[in-house]
Amino acid sequence: MILPIIAYGSNVLNVKASPVDTEDTNLDKLIEDMWETMYNANGVGLAAPQIGESLRLFVIDASPFAQDEDLAHEETEFLKDFKRVFVNPKIMAETGEEFSFTEGCLSIPNIREDVSRKEKITIQFLDEQFEEQILTLDGLAARVVQHEYDHIEGILFTDRLSPLKRRLLKGKLSNISKGNINSDYKMRFLAKKTRK
Repeated sequence: MILPIIAYGSNVLNVKASPVDTEDTNLDKLIEDMWETMYNANGVGLAAPQIGESLRLFVIDASPFAQDEDLAHEETEFLKDFKRVFVNPKIMAETGEEFSFTEGCLSIPNIREDVSRKEKITIQFLDEQFEEQILTLDGLAARVVQHEYDHIEGILFTDRLSPLKRRLLKGKLSNISKGNINSDYKMRFLAKKTRK
């Protein structure tokens, strides 16, 4: 089922999410709904708080980045098949130089800004079969994971911008929280209305 994406301004996006109960019988359905919602919105990642569930869970399919001609061949090959479910993830290390890349967010439509992040991470998580995994990622794969991980920590990419940049975006962000925007996908705004 395609669910509305929670817009900037909602409290659920600003709180640290709770651990997922792996005994929850509705988890498979939630993950299925998250994939469907993310693909409907043409996203590459979606965290549970973005659909109103304050849980430490996100899904990523970075295959659209594999079309980027500016990336090295080995990175595009990796991204082509980088589709994962992350349950109760924990970033164990962030290393390397910081690099800037333009990010956007399904909860903050029509705003894209450069964000600096470390180039390499190691993350521990459970996959959709609740089997423990440890991955070391770099480049865009690391960045997408860091962005979604921020969501379960209650951090938005706009929180990582300079105070000046946030002030310049204040009007646009206010309009998003009030629902005064056009979006190509279903959203839920602070005013509790849903708009397609």
